[in-house]
Amino acid sequence: MLINQLSVFIQNKKGHLSKITKVLKDADVDIRAISVFDSAEFGILRIVVDKPEIGAEALKAAGHVVKQSYVLAVDPSDKIGSLYDIFTLLSENDVNVEYVYSFVMPSNQGSPLIILKADDQEKALALLSASDFNLIPKELVYNAH
Repeated sequence: MLINQLSVFIQNKKGHLSKITKVLKDADVDIRAISVFDSAEFGILRIVVDKPEIGAEALKAAGHVVKQSYVLAVDPSDKIGSLYDIFTLLSENDVNVEYVYSFVMPSNQGSPLIILKADDQEKALALLSASDFNLIPKELVYNAH
């Protein structure tokens, strides 16, 4: 299942993460997963939230540049080689993984899950769905507390 991710362009300065997370807090939007990729002057904050449309609008209203995109949430199973198996399946089928980060959800008994962005999301979704890998449904990501 593809889930909605927000990417927020931020300056690499002290306090910017606090400002962005306050906007989401004030909009009653819960962060499910978070990752920051930075350079010397700016960063890209990638977040999965429980209410992506509300989060995006609140951030835009506060003056932030926000892009919505779709990513896969995958339960790789907690065993040696599970990430290798996922990445090999995709690679052998000409799907490039652009980035990946992990998160934990209480409804998954604390096991790590991964957010995965591929160059061909639909193909990655089909490959992973046809395999033994568990895709996390968006309802679980958006509604879990």
